[in-house]
Amino acid sequence: MIPLQRPAATERLLRLCAFRTQRIREDGATSDAAAEQWQQATAAKDEIRGLLAQMAPGVLRCMYCLDSMGTDIDHFIPKSRVALRTFCWHNHLLACSHCNSNLKRDAYPCDVFGQCLLIDPSVDDPADHLRLDPVTGEYHASTPSGEPSVKGEVSIRVFGLNRYELRQGRWSAYIKCQTMLVSWYQKFHAGDHDRAEEIALALCHEPFADVLRFLETAASLPYASAALGDDLADALAAWLASVGPVVPDPAVRPFVGPQRGSPSSGSSMA
Repeated sequence: MIPLQRPAATERLLRLCAFRTQRIREDGATSDAAAEQWQQATAAKDEIRGLLAQMAPGVLRCMYCLDSMGTDIDHFIPKSRVALRTFCWHNHLLACSHCNSNLKRDAYPCDVFGQCLLIDPSVDDPADHLRLDPVTGEYHASTPSGEPSVKGEVSIRVFGLNRYELRQGRWSAYIKCQTMLVSWYQKFHAGDHDRAEEIALALCHEPFADVLRFLETAASLPYASAALGDDLADALAAWLASVGPVVPDPAVRPFVGPQRGSPSSGSSMA
């Protein structure tokens, strides 16, 4: 997981959601009423999906596993739990069918104070509760200071974040990101900005953006060269200075070099 920036709801979405919420209220605010209104709300769901696509990492990746395509609109607080939150824009995330339908489903575990024990990447920074070991691809439930995190532990279990295919995928991404970053730096340093841009965009679109974020974080540590090697550490330093971190949003990264056909190098990627 990585933290995500949620855009503001459009006026159209607010109107559509207010209408559907009122219908749920009139029908008794039951889970059945919520399910019925959600099934009928084609226009509202299209608007929600469009906004979620803007905040999704990579190319429409699941906001939980970061691997598969985000095909489903997930209700973070299940509509079966709080019917009147069914059309709340801040309650929607994009998930793959496996994370949504097979794993999370209607889970919403809370502590004794009623606080949710699942990481919401649009509210929480997952790095406050999860530590990635890129060599094994495994997540550990701990805070940055090394203390155990209950929220991390519950999120790993409910979302299945350490299932085999995700661990293997993160390990593969770790190898791939290192190679691509060094290649990007070589092209960037040589002045081949067109090719550097292509590599940068490919990196931003790769699944497992959490692995790239891990490398970016490691590059800021005092012992980066010793831990990563000089080539990768230099590449990451240039990457952070020229392209920017994977968090909060790849869509707002500075341009990696001069635009094609433009003498200026100060433009931004749209």
